[in-house]
Amino acid sequence: MRILIIGGTGKTGRELIKQGLAKGHTITVFARKPGKIREVHQNLRVVPGNILDPTTLAPALLNQDAVLSALGHKRFVIRTNTLSEGTKNLISGMEQLGVKRLICITSLGIADSRYRLGLYYSLFVIPVLLFFYFRDKEKQERVIRESNLDWTIVRPGQLTNGKKRTRYRTGPGLGHYIFTRLVSRATVAGFMLDELAGRNYLKQVSGITN
Repeated sequence: MRILIIGGTGKTGRELIKQGLAKGHTITVFARKPGKIREVHQNLRVVPGNILDPTTLAPALLNQDAVLSALGHKRFVIRTNTLSEGTKNLISGMEQLGVKRLICITSLGIADSRYRLGLYYSLFVIPVLLFFYFRDKEKQERVIRESNLDWTIVRPGQLTNGKKRTRYRTGPGLGHYIFTRLVSRATVAGFMLDELAGRNYLKQVSGITN
């Protein structure tokens, strides 16, 4: 497939690039800082741009089969709408150019999974450190749900840099009210790429944990 990756300079994005190329896909990375993409491959191209500037998205979206979004930003900020506004721009561009498939990472602890990232996150990290970041993630999810795309929202537990697992849990109702469930970025990337072919969670939200 021809896949556009948003957020390819982050740790999960890099896993999407590596695993996508290994599966034989043609990968385009949309990046605000293209120099951070160190991978070199005949099936990889990098398009510079800013997700908040919709005019820069069209060259990256042209002729794509699907978009995988691992969009993020600096978390420790007072207020932000980068995720929600950037995703609005992305969806608008996809709809204009006829790109239907979107798989996007958010997080456990949002909407109907609230408090399911464990006590530490529910009582301290989210309300004290990441309140605006998680509120923006909730807005991002609403934007996706309201679109006409063939979307899937992926809510991982706490992300780690561990190895890719072949056995993991997906679906609704994951997480725990007391304990924080973990999952590696490599596992999440593998699940997203598998979901492109399997389409098991079309227009659905799926958690993912070890």
